[in-house]
Amino acid sequence: MNVIAFFAHPDDETMLAGGTLALLAQNGASVHYLCATRGEGGEVGEPPLCTQEQLGGVREKELACTIQALGGRSLTFLGYVDPHVGADNTLFAYSDNLTMLVGQVAAHIRQFDAQLVISHGSNGEYGHPAHLLTHQAARMAIESLEEGGPGFYTTAAIFPKHPRPHLANPDDPADLVLDVTPVLAQKTQAALCHRTQHALFVRRASEEAGHLLSVAEVIMKVESLRSWNTPGRKTGPDSLTTLLNPYLKSKQNQP
Repeated sequence: MNVIAFFAHPDDETMLAGGTLALLAQNGASVHYLCATRGEGGEVGEPPLCTQEQLGGVREKELACTIQALGGRSLTFLGYVDPHVGADNTLFAYSDNLTMLVGQVAAHIRQFDAQLVISHGSNGEYGHPAHLLTHQAARMAIESLEEGGPGFYTTAAIFPKHPRPHLANPDDPADLVLDVTPVLAQKTQAALCHRTQHALFVRRASEEAGHLLSVAEVIMKVESLRSWNTPGRKTGPDSLTTLLNPYLKSKQNQP
């Protein structure tokens, strides 16, 4: 099975779906990573690991390291520039040309003969405009391919007792909840590759805990997916569910 993992920034793939993507690769899927930007507008680390101007190049290398850890097959950047965070932590989308973006995503689906696309949820997780744009482009690209298009799953779907509800998509009820502890080492290593973002990864959880946590301590052991598949697609809920069935957990009995 050929899979495209399409995300807005480097690190989204790991923190939202790193375990799922590692499990897919481990079980024979070819996972191709498509990233809209190089994360040029993100954090540079604490203490800084580079200048803001150097950040895109640094994060490109971080994502390449990540994909090796997750067992990915290829990496493609669409070349959009990630806008800097604005006043009062205002976030921005990376493009206002949705038509062009949809065409690019559809072309990559055809190029890799993808049977499955995994991307951001319909709420952009926490409402990030770049995540929302990426979700919309993925859905529209798949729809443009009509019955020849792949199945579509989105990350961070909501379920009872979700461990990080502030990162979940409230309008996307989970169809699959996965125990990713069998690949926790790979997911953790992938997160460690994103060195410029370590302070961001641990900031909120450390504040809530009252002491500094390590990156390994904040890695989620459970991930969830929403299926957007429709009849006639190359693959449907059963294909991915069958592949990952050994890792499924009850949506009602999470810690």
